[in-house]
Amino acid sequence: MQHNRYMKWFAVAATVGMLLILLGGALVTKTDSGLGCGRNWPDCNGSLIPKEITPEVLIEFSHRLVTGVVSISILALTIWTWRKLGHIREVKFLGILAMFFLIAQALIGAAQVLWGQGDFILALHFGISLISFAAVLLLSMIVFEVDRKFDADNVFIGKKLRWHTIAVTIYSYLVVYTGALVRHTDSSLICPDWPFCYNETPFALPNNMYEWVQMGHRLAVLIIFIWITYITWHAIKEYKNQRVIYYGWVIAFIIVILQVLAGMLVVLTRLNLTVALLHSLFISLLFGLLCYMIMLVARSNFNEKSK
Repeated sequence: MQHNRYMKWFAVAATVGMLLILLGGALVTKTDSGLGCGRNWPDCNGSLIPKEITPEVLIEFSHRLVTGVVSISILALTIWTWRKLGHIREVKFLGILAMFFLIAQALIGAAQVLWGQGDFILALHFGISLISFAAVLLLSMIVFEVDRKFDADNVFIGKKLRWHTIAVTIYSYLVVYTGALVRHTDSSLICPDWPFCYNETPFALPNNMYEWVQMGHRLAVLIIFIWITYITWHAIKEYKNQRVIYYGWVIAFIIVILQVLAGMLVVLTRLNLTVALLHSLFISLLFGLLCYMIMLVARSNFNEKSK
């Protein structure tokens, strides 16, 4: 039907827009442009449209503008999918989730501009936006009927894989938080080497809070890499006949490798901006995929109860 084609294009635009919000927020942090518009919100340096354009003003104002436009788009997508696809179990929940966390991240951003926030609070900003992105991504996958193509409605996931899927997704959020904390505490280059803080003394304990933050994040990344490697091995071994599970975890394994490599290059290139943004992109895609696997777990539970 004609409206389905339009809905697909709109869903793609909303998903890409939400990804731009994530990367725009990361760009604001990485370029120290958070106060490009001064202590003013929603206006910029006392004007609705900034009169003096500096790189910091351009980055911060563009991020606000994109956030405003995409927020309206996501609200429209939510209403549209409710009306046309409301019979699908997850649609209404995902719409509410997307809007709630989108508003929450905007309010935290506004609070930071107006009053300032501590580093540990600011580190939540990216993670909150990430939940909204994941919800929009899942909505788009439903609009594109990805589930039907992979026969996801008939998926059955064993107890072992269910537990690992839920646990690693929750844990991935901790990895995201520690990564955001590295940025907001300016700990990105406190350790000049990789994989250890100082390769000549690999087993020395961190000397200060910043080294603890950096090395804590690296340890968290190592754990999730090993964990996803194990889950992928299990999925390849046990779920060859369920394409959505098989390929889903293979893709997750590829993304986590790219994430680790990007994290390494962030240090070795001394915070190259392109590499740093790729680092944010890969973790966003990984979290979105893990949330999709959570949705499959929920469907598996429903299928099992319906038998």
